Amino acid sequence: MLDKVRTAQNELSIQKKIIYTVLIFIFGIGMGLLSKVLDESAFNELPFLMQKLDITNFLGRFAVWIFIAVCISVYSNSAKRAALNVLVFFVGMVGSYYLYSAFAAGFFPKNYALIWFCFTAVSPLLAFFCWYAKGKGWPAVCISGVIIGTLFSQAVFLFQGIRITHITEVAVWIASLLVLRRTPKEFAAQIGISIPIAILIQLILPYWGY
Repeated sequence: MLDKVRTAQNELSIQKKIIYTVLIFIFGIGMGLLSKVLDESAFNELPFLMQKLDITNFLGRFAVWIFIAVCISVYSNSAKRAALNVLVFFVGMVGSYYLYSAFAAGFFPKNYALIWFCFTAVSPLLAFFCWYAKGKGWPAVCISGVIIGTLFSQAVFLFQGIRITHITEVAVWIASLLVLRRTPKEFAAQIGISIPIAILIQLILPYWGY
C-alpha cells in the first residue's frame, strides 16, 4: 500500500550510503555537543542574538530535533534509509550530549536522559513513516498533517487563550510547512488535520515543550 504513496528512486551506491550515514552521525554528535556546551554557558556570555532567541532553551526542547529528524527522513533515499539515518543522528546527538554531561560536566540527569533514550529507540519507526510525507495522495497528506500538528503544538498554546509559546518554535513550524509543502487543496487538508492533532497532544501532554 505504501509503495503507491512513495517509492525509492535513484538508488545510491553502497559507498555513498555509508558516507551519507556517517556524515549524519557526525552531524548528530556535533549538534549534541553544541547543545550541551550552550547549556553549560552563562546566559550573558552568549552573543546578543542567541540571548534574544533563547537558543539554549530552544535546543533543550523537542521542536528543533523533531524538525531535523523530519528533514533527514523525507530527504533520505528510501523509508528504510530514513529509519537508519534518523537513528544514527539521535544516537550521535543523545550519546554525545550525555557522555559530555557525565564525564565533562560531572552531571547525569537520569530521568531526562531516559526520555531521550526512549525517543531515540522509537525514532526509526517514526522516521520510516515520516518518509512517506513527501509522497502522493491522502496518506501522505495525513502523515504530513500529523507532523505539522506536532510542531504546531509546540509553537502555539491553544488553551486558556491562544498564544505563541516560543517564537523559535513558530519559525520551526513555518519551516515544516515549507519542507512539506503541497497543493493549495492539500495544504488546507494538512492544516485541518494538524489543528486537532495539536489539541490532542496538548491535552495528553499539557507541559510538552513549555
